[in-house]
Amino acid sequence: MFFRFTFLLSSLLFFPLSYGNDFTEVRKKFSKTVANELKKHNIPGAAYVIIQNNKVVELETFGYTDKSKSKKITSDTVFRLASVSKPFAATITTMLAQEKRLNLSDPITQYIPNFVLAKKDASKKIQIKHLLSHSSGLMPNAYDNLLHENWNMQKIIGRFDRVSPICQPGICYGYQNIAYGFLQFAIENSQPKSYATLLQERIFTPLKMHNASVGIDNFLNNKNIAKPHVLIRSKRTGKKDKNGRYIKQNVWHPVKVQPDYYKVAPAAGVNASITDLAKWLNANMGNNPDVLSPHLLNELTTPRIKTKKDLRRRYWKESLKDAYYGYGWRIYQFDKSPIIYHSGWVQGYRADIGYSPELGIGFAMLMNAESNLINKLSHDFWKAVHKK
Repeated sequence: MFFRFTFLLSSLLFFPLSYGNDFTEVRKKFSKTVANELKKHNIPGAAYVIIQNNKVVELETFGYTDKSKSKKITSDTVFRLASVSKPFAATITTMLAQEKRLNLSDPITQYIPNFVLAKKDASKKIQIKHLLSHSSGLMPNAYDNLLHENWNMQKIIGRFDRVSPICQPGICYGYQNIAYGFLQFAIENSQPKSYATLLQERIFTPLKMHNASVGIDNFLNNKNIAKPHVLIRSKRTGKKDKNGRYIKQNVWHPVKVQPDYYKVAPAAGVNASITDLAKWLNANMGNNPDVLSPHLLNELTTPRIKTKKDLRRRYWKESLKDAYYGYGWRIYQFDKSPIIYHSGWVQGYRADIGYSPELGIGFAMLMNAESNLINKLSHDFWKAVHKK
């Protein structure tokens, strides 16, 4: 039986409020849609949260941490965030820049002297700001495959001497994970603390993100984690839909947590619960200026490079009018207003997070299954919100 629970929390941040009938209707319909879709796709476990005007107005969890169904997903169950880690890295890097610890125009070779490209002196043109905005000029996902080959970062960096840029830095968009991981060198060489310590001291602790952490060891040592699942097949249920076609059910298989993308902590190393993401969303929506200042948020969400490929993204393409990448965040022009957004995908997990500055609404969702359903649900939520 599919498990579902709605949280009505009573802390300073979390308590139910009455809002306009329109948005209440949106939330109720969306709640039913999520429950139905998760059941239809046989998703092992999931959670989502909706923020409006500085308050959590909806927080729901579904299913179990693994196929044994011995432990239910709770509001404190920790998932891997995958690329939803990137806004955290961008935030720390930009903080340090605003504190004059580093400069976003610094060449990354200042912090990684052995980073060399095939074209002479090309690596010296890549600045920190280009890494933050995926505009380094490198081919998309450069050497991601080597993360699966048990290579360490220093060995991977040495391989870049075979790579030539596809454009000048700042000109074209090319999504990166390993190059995003280079930010850790700049962060840690510009001041004495580790990247993980800075995240803890500057973001997790002040925002009371009690379940958040960095790295595989912290994840595996947590007793309340969502186990990863991959799709192995779809089987017939013996039932037919209204069109007479056999209904298929996804069969998910639990897998071992892989260390690959933890090697690039700024790109994909953060772990967090849906409660943590609620607090992170709230801060990014401008409601914790002592932690994330308005000036900092403006820097992070200023469009830096156009991302044309996003305009063809499944489900979203019907609503997107324009798309850019800022520093660690995507900026989607959704119908008539922007959404600050990011998604994440690593073996066995999916994550989605976004907020509308104009509407004062935020949304985040986590799954312990590699299902593209999360894209559909996230888009459906924002489409319903904008209609109202």
